Amino acid sequence: MARRLSKYKNLAGIVLAVPKGGVPIGYVVANELSAPLELILSKKIGHPMHKEYAIGAVSLWGSFVVPHHEVPQSYITEESTRIRNYLKQMQDKFMGGREPADLKNKTVIVIDDGIATGNTLLATINTLKQQQPAKIIVAVPVSTKSGYDIISKNCDELIAEIIETGYFPGVGAYYGRFDDVSEDEVMYYLEKNRRKLHLDHQV
Repeated sequence: MARRLSKYKNLAGIVLAVPKGGVPIGYVVANELSAPLELILSKKIGHPMHKEYAIGAVSLWGSFVVPHHEVPQSYITEESTRIRNYLKQMQDKFMGGREPADLKNKTVIVIDDGIATGNTLLATINTLKQQQPAKIIVAVPVSTKSGYDIISKNCDELIAEIIETGYFPGVGAYYGRFDDVSEDEVMYYLEKNRRKLHLDHQV
């Protein structure tokens, strides 16, 4: 997957990993492209009756919501505030208070560990568009066919190593190991990427 993205090497770009599962994969891609690695500081707004079903997403810089007549505005407002407070805590913990990168006119490569329905990633992409990047490229190791079709229509390019057209048992079934990624591991990969870029710039 990283090799297929090599055409974006040395461009004015940034790799954004979806925490936490997308971070180890994002690190490999960022290394291949000699690009900075950051987290997508956004989170889905779940439907009040089915939290896994995304009706939108909130980021530190904006929000995107698909109207649902049965979902009151008061719920969306409360959830947006709660999520944004959580994202600010993540920013402080993982980025040391550094502001998220300015994405305007940059090539943004979004990395996740896989796509199932595509709803959460779609909402995230729509919040990213508010920052006016030059391109949004999405890359994942595995995707359902339906998820692939949804996301490919809403970004400039979608790369998926495996597109499952039949029964989809879940993203984890396509990995030899699918352990939970800890917060310590997230910090490790982010710091390792920053050190490498710093050393590269000194050469």
